[in-house]
Amino acid sequence: MSKKPDPFEIDLTPELIIRAYQAGIFPMAEDAESPDLFWVSPEMRGIIPLNGFKISRSLRKTLKHHPFQVKVDTSLDAIFDGCAEPAPERETTWINSTIRRLYGQLYKRGLVHTVEVWDGAELVGGLYGLSLGAAFFGESMFHRRTDASKIALAHLVERLNAGGYRLLDTQFLTPHLQSLGGIEIPREIYELRLADALSHAGDFYAWDRAQAR
Repeated sequence: MSKKPDPFEIDLTPELIIRAYQAGIFPMAEDAESPDLFWVSPEMRGIIPLNGFKISRSLRKTLKHHPFQVKVDTSLDAIFDGCAEPAPERETTWINSTIRRLYGQLYKRGLVHTVEVWDGAELVGGLYGLSLGAAFFGESMFHRRTDASKIALAHLVERLNAGGYRLLDTQFLTPHLQSLGGIEIPREIYELRLADALSHAGDFYAWDRAQAR
C-alpha cells in the first residue's frame, strides 16, 4: 500500500532555504544521520560587524607570513567534510545529507561560497556560507592547522568589505567568535539589519578584480 501524502509535509528545496534566510530563519539537523531538518530563529543572533573584526598582534603576523594558499569556491565537498569532523567544541555535526544536497544546489547557483586554506594539495581549514543581497550567512568553519580557520575568516571579512556587504551573520556567538569581534544582537535588531542588507547587492568577487589590477 502506498503512503498517503502528508498535507503538512514541507518540500525541502533551495528556494525554501532562500526564503527562510530572508525571514531570519536557518535550518539545522540533529546529527549527520538524521534525514530531517529543523528551523532556528534565535532570540539573540550572532554577527561579526564588518568594521569590527578583531585581529590580534599574533594573528596579524600570521596573516602576513603564513605559508598557506587561500582559495574560494573550488571544493565544497571537502569543506563539508572538514566542517563535519569532530572537534573539541562539538562531538557530532549537524551537516547531514539533506544539508549537503540543498547547499550543494545553491553552490551551483553561485549563492553558497567557500573560503579554503590549502597547504599544497591538503585542505587545512576553511568555511562556507550563503550569500543573499549584501548579507553573508556563515554556516560552519574548521581547522586542521593552527589559525587556519582564522585565516579563512579574516579573508572572508576582507572580501565582504571589498564587495560592499553589510551583514556577516554567524548565527550563534561562541567564545572563539567573540574573541574575533563577534557580538550578539536581539532578533528584532537583527531583522532590521537583515532587511537593510537584503535591499543591497554584495559582490563576492570584487576582491578578486581589485587584486588583478
